[in-house]
Amino acid sequence: ALLDLSGVQEIKGTWMRSTTLPCTYMPSEGFTQQTLIWSMERDYGTSTIFRRDDSGDHVLLSQFRDRVSVPKHSPGDASLLIENLEIPDSGHYTCQVIWRSKNNSLITKEVTTTVKVVKVAATKPVIRASEPGLTFPPGARASLTCVANGSPPISYRWFRSIPGGKALLLSSQAELAWDSLQPSDTGKYYCEAENR
Repeated sequence: ALLDLSGVQEIKGTWMRSTTLPCTYMPSEGFTQQTLIWSMERDYGTSTIFRRDDSGDHVLLSQFRDRVSVPKHSPGDASLLIENLEIPDSGHYTCQVIWRSKNNSLITKEVTTTVKVVKVAATKPVIRASEPGLTFPPGARASLTCVANGSPPISYRWFRSIPGGKALLLSSQAELAWDSLQPSDTGKYYCEAENR
């Protein structure tokens, strides 16, 4: 059908993960998208989360600032991406699109999706060990990668053991890389993984 929005009725999202609420239509000639509004209905009424119009994209609810976005360059795709889902994000979300036709009349359609944010059982991160005792020639490029299974988000830190039982923090990334290894880089390195 002409300018019909399609979405889904219900989405189960996982706490601290991301989810996309689909809202799409077939772009058709003679109709331009004027306004896109994503709103959320909760106990106390409806609030606008996101609005796209001639002046750009606006996130209007502070609880979603820096966590929601809509694809920029895909005509017909008005889907809402929510990152780092929180429990209070559960609710009814409505995607409303307003088009202007060639003869300047406005057409409005909307589609509503129910979002349920569920917690998964939290698990401690378990690091998958790499083989110990790696040997490299001087000047080589090398990298060590720390990979852990467990509940996201997982943060990583790489340390180097230094005399006196101390540790030197080298990186807060999953990967530790060298462009050109020097003999002075010889030593013991270890990684730490942490989640909630």
